[in-house]
Amino acid sequence: MQNLLESLGIQEINYGATTGASNGWRKTEADQIESISPIDGKPIARVIQATVHDYEAIMQQASESFEKWRMMPAPQRGQVVREMGEQLRKYKEPLGRLVTLEMGKIIAEGFGEVQEMIDMADFCVGQSRQLYGLTMSSERPEHRMYEQWHPLGQIGIITAFNFPVAVWSWNALLAAVCGNVCIWKPSSHTPLTAIAVQNIIAPVIDRYQINGVFNLVIGSSKDVGNTMVNDPRMHLISATGSTAMGRRIGPVVAERFGKSLLELGGNNAIIVSEDANIDLAVRAITFGAVGTAGQRCTSTRRIIVHRSIKQKITDTLIKAYSQIQIGDPRENRILMGPLVDENAVNTMMAAIQTAQEQGARLLYGGHRVQPISGGFYVEPTIMEAQCQYEIIKEETFAPILYILEYETIQEAIQLQNNVPQGLSSSIFTESMRNMETFLSARGSDCGIANVNIGTSGAEIGGAFGGEKETGGGREAGSDAWKIYMRRQTCTINWSKNLPLAQGITFD
Repeated sequence: MQNLLESLGIQEINYGATTGASNGWRKTEADQIESISPIDGKPIARVIQATVHDYEAIMQQASESFEKWRMMPAPQRGQVVREMGEQLRKYKEPLGRLVTLEMGKIIAEGFGEVQEMIDMADFCVGQSRQLYGLTMSSERPEHRMYEQWHPLGQIGIITAFNFPVAVWSWNALLAAVCGNVCIWKPSSHTPLTAIAVQNIIAPVIDRYQINGVFNLVIGSSKDVGNTMVNDPRMHLISATGSTAMGRRIGPVVAERFGKSLLELGGNNAIIVSEDANIDLAVRAITFGAVGTAGQRCTSTRRIIVHRSIKQKITDTLIKAYSQIQIGDPRENRILMGPLVDENAVNTMMAAIQTAQEQGARLLYGGHRVQPISGGFYVEPTIMEAQCQYEIIKEETFAPILYILEYETIQEAIQLQNNVPQGLSSSIFTESMRNMETFLSARGSDCGIANVNIGTSGAEIGGAFGGEKETGGGREAGSDAWKIYMRRQTCTINWSKNLPLAQGITFD
């Protein structure tokens, strides 16, 4: 472990704020936090958190850097991001291993998360040459009307523990090619991965002399989080986390007329129709429910199965679950690692008990696992429900899968949509009618709707996000870049007259 940490510039005690350059680290002085590995419950390293004073110094540098960065041609900004992507390629293995060590996801997912960062860098390089606007026909003769896009300014990025580095890349790299500067507040569960990313990209920042464009501030919600959210200089807050967090952040940002991009809870369902490919469906359900130990916002939490195949699906899932190896996620044979901490375990156990009290039947799992190494391990759990109990409408960030049955496709879609969240959804079917109904305006109400693939593992090319209590924001692909910019409509009069719109005369 020590060699891994040293390769990423992680010390036993680390400072918690930087403006990005190799010499940009501030000597922070707030309380220390200890990064605990959920693999064995043991400390990895410590971080001295930032104070409000540190935040202010970072913000001042970011604001100054924005004046220069926004005037750099976008393709040149794309070149900077391209070289950051090359740095991430060099450090893919150690950074992926650190993600596993600090967050607990299996090593394949740790490497996959860093690959997602690399892919996002590649995407943003192309996007830097496509920050396009439209040209519209003016009703006035010898006039030209068009729209253009300008950067917003300072962007605050608040990330969650479950994707400790990928979510930063979705936001920071895209915001940067749009001409913005970023201040990153990572989860207190995973501060070391954030420090490692800053160390990896520092040589690029040094080379281009762009200190203050990619900033990091690790601190408490009181000293840093609340300060960021309330800061009128922070033009956009992009926050990933729970719905409860979104309820706190959204109104505060809105009251000062800032912009917010909220990626919040998910309560994702897979509909399995009577004509589904059961092998494909079970594989997708298993990965969706068990991957990252159920700690993805896109994790599969409900399956809605046609009554005629419910028993077959249930039996096949139980057989698949019985073969899942639980343990140290650094071992290649392991398919499910730990939950993030003791509180997550307790929350899962409480949800199982509540579900049983409301009428659900435990079919598999439901217990804590105590491996020799310690850590926060649980059994992936399957529960049968006769109707959609209240606990099922909540997002429990753990590997609990509820099985419900249906008779008609309309009933299945109603069951799927009858939750407050609206992130990801899926149907397994060979019927074109079922497929198109699911994808129609009266079908899934989620931001993501899939056919014959699971609810998790979204590609970066599409805009990622959801509806209802999921927040409504979009990140990554498609035209998600527009939220990081301000739109400006321009009209040029190249005539010698001054005609007015709508035929108004004013002589």
